[in-house]
Amino acid sequence: MLSEFKAFIAKGNVMQLAVAVIIGAAFGKIVTSLTDDVIMPLVGAIFGGADFSSYFILLSAPEGYEGAMNDYAALKEAGAAMIGYGAFITAIINFLILAFIIFLLVRYANKVTAQFEKQEEEAAPAPVGPTETELLTEIRDLLKK
Repeated sequence: MLSEFKAFIAKGNVMQLAVAVIIGAAFGKIVTSLTDDVIMPLVGAIFGGADFSSYFILLSAPEGYEGAMNDYAALKEAGAAMIGYGAFITAIINFLILAFIIFLLVRYANKVTAQFEKQEEEAAPAPVGPTETELLTEIRDLLKK
């Protein structure tokens, strides 16, 4: 069983998948930073709010909570029941950015793959068959028999 596991891990696809997961996690952090630090402050400025991700609807405050009722982070830490629609919109924008970038990468990879396949087809020599003279000679010989 251990040798089968080693053979499975040593396959190229598993190693490529591991590298892709690590790079994807790092890329996700870059997109999150782009959304949180660049895009959402611009959206917040357009819609009149300084921090769009802290928009929420408070359903009920926890018992004994004495902090500000408009502090999203403090209410969330205290366990308040609320709908954080600003954080949800931020997550949707993160997803759309990631999906669009992945679409562009896959589109580019498909174009490159198609280009390589086309070059290989053009570079492949045409199948060599008998010449016209050889075919006629073979037909003549068959007819003589």
